[in-house]
Amino acid sequence: MASSSNPEATLRWAPGWVLAFVALWPLPGPAEVVLSLGAIVALSVLALRRFRGGIALLSREAWALTSVLFLSYWLPELISSIDAVDGRRALRESLIDLRYLPFLWLVAIAVASDRGRRITFAGLAIIVVVWLVDGLVQAATGWSLGGAATADRLSGIFGADNLKLGLVLASLAPFPLTSAARRFGMVGWVLTALGLVVVVLLAGARASWLTLALVLVFSGWQQFGSKRALLLLGLGGALVLGLSMVFSDKLQDRIERTEQALSGDSEDVDHALSGRLTIWTTALNMAMAHPFNGVGVRGFRDAYADHAPPDDPWLTDRDHGAGYHAHQIVLEVLSETGFIGLFFWLGGVALAWRAWRFATPQARERARAPALALLVTVFPLNTHLAFYSTFWGGLTLLLAALYAGSLLANGEADTAADARRPD
Repeated sequence: MASSSNPEATLRWAPGWVLAFVALWPLPGPAEVVLSLGAIVALSVLALRRFRGGIALLSREAWALTSVLFLSYWLPELISSIDAVDGRRALRESLIDLRYLPFLWLVAIAVASDRGRRITFAGLAIIVVVWLVDGLVQAATGWSLGGAATADRLSGIFGADNLKLGLVLASLAPFPLTSAARRFGMVGWVLTALGLVVVVLLAGARASWLTLALVLVFSGWQQFGSKRALLLLGLGGALVLGLSMVFSDKLQDRIERTEQALSGDSEDVDHALSGRLTIWTTALNMAMAHPFNGVGVRGFRDAYADHAPPDDPWLTDRDHGAGYHAHQIVLEVLSETGFIGLFFWLGGVALAWRAWRFATPQARERARAPALALLVTVFPLNTHLAFYSTFWGGLTLLLAALYAGSLLANGEADTAADARRPD
């Protein structure tokens, strides 16, 4: 195993693991296999080297931040298993999630060099563009790589039984937008942004609408300045929204439902939020009843009936699994891992922000895409998928490792090493 004695070889194959993992997200089983194998390979290489020469792979600061961000996610779920509603499941989830740590080291290593960042970020941009084009084809023809459109919204390559297309495109949007701006300037950025707006709107998940809006505002501001960015976004967004509403009855329904939240009436707001006010109230009840370490990771559904009011509609009608998790990151952390879990999460946020604050302008520039992707994914004033689920937890931790590895890369030493290596 040549890579066990040569750290530069590790730097070469690490981006491939990352890109394979992301590319297989529409196929959960194979993606899980890549994740587990990548973790085993990374841990095996490091163990054979007895963790010596690790600085050649990743800076000390990047090792530390990647590990701390993992622990801020993992320790709450371990502590929550002590007296969880389903203690066996909570403990099993925390033990299984240990595989993320070596995989996150691998992800950080993948972007620790200039060459690795170029491959990884360009590869992520290409993957997102392929999914985006597939979604546009489905919007025009009804067909995609994921099959025919049988749902009431675009499903794209993820398929009609796995409606995550809009959420994934919105979270990963900084990668194709940054790549398009660098290669094709404003025209490339605008065309990519318009394509993303069309597909994300028609994919129907309103949480992804806010996520993408945040990405476009920040990305446009960074690339072109505030006035031009806001003008482009306003004109383009109005045009796309108007066309989408004309050609999509389902989109009109969702926009009309969203407008009901402005009425101020609690029933209208709850309807606009698809019944989530009831779920959030129950999540708060759980947090107050189990303030220390919550009801246990993935125990929300089991504890729901014990903390919901008798007339809760989700007790008899759990369409789309809405009562299965809190649908909001802060409430999920509080209800499933308690205030101690929130303490660890906030600690991870603080350390990630501190690393950004004290980083050089060059470091911030190279980490700008993963930093924005991570920020909008965990943005608290939104609704969310379950962060302690395999899929969304894996996506979030991947972004955290990309951020840590690129922000705290070895810098000039990496550039010199890349210059000596033939491509």
